[in-house]
Amino acid sequence: MENLSNISVIRDIMERFGFSFSKSLGQNFLVNPSVCPRIAEMGGADKETGVLEIGTGFGVLTHELALRARKVVAVELDSRLLPVLAYTLQEHHNLTVLNEDILKVDLPALFEREFSGMEVVVCANLPYYITSPILMALLEQRLPIKAITVMVQKEAADRLCAPMPSRECGAVTAAVRYYSTPKTLFPVSRGSFMPPPNVDSAVIRLDIKKELPLEGEAEKRLFALVRGAFSQRRKTLQNTLSSSLGLGKPVIAGALEQIGVKTTARAEELSLEQLIALSQTLGEEMIPVQKEK
Repeated sequence: MENLSNISVIRDIMERFGFSFSKSLGQNFLVNPSVCPRIAEMGGADKETGVLEIGTGFGVLTHELALRARKVVAVELDSRLLPVLAYTLQEHHNLTVLNEDILKVDLPALFEREFSGMEVVVCANLPYYITSPILMALLEQRLPIKAITVMVQKEAADRLCAPMPSRECGAVTAAVRYYSTPKTLFPVSRGSFMPPPNVDSAVIRLDIKKELPLEGEAEKRLFALVRGAFSQRRKTLQNTLSSSLGLGKPVIAGALEQIGVKTTARAEELSLEQLIALSQTLGEEMIPVQKEK
């Protein structure tokens, strides 16, 4: 494999295949030679594991994953990269590249077809504009994933891995902490990419929880509450939940008092466990809201 961390090599490949970076796809490809091996190692790729990679670039991370994993399935949206990858990754026979939109892929079917009998981890350098939708698609479907290791914009990493309660947390923080245990692994400077973005990045790992506290309607009520609670961050929970869920303020105040939270609290002041307790305390009051939705 050619040195895909060498700028002159990359430019030669781009010229050979007539490739140019797409701003609309958020393409910033890793060229720092030290980053991808760390992601592959810390992401859990090994000879017993299958890896789902989302977005390949020129295949720098894909190469490191294929060196370590039993099997790699890389989902790449940009069809222009297919001939490039056929060239840069030709040495790997444990690799399948799918020209698909990850948000439109039947993921349960893909996992059953490609990773039968394997533990699976996800690794990716995610485009900044679509980080949350991709992560939620992976988490909400409860796929047989052990861990998700992704590079994201530093601001997104701070939000996704924020403690609860804290001023940095939001609805996506609660969702990530519900399904997983998040951890920031290491920072990545903007100079590690070609072309360089306007922001720095960080690599985070989400270790997926094997058991979840809620299921069915109880889980739906929790996430309806979370969305409503963080919809107007500067307002109190009484006001935000009253307007978003159509519940009376006295009902909300009573539920807050029952779980030991002051009635003037904002969403960012509650832990995930308190949000779960609040959704369970409101319980029957939220059922009409669910039916309407």
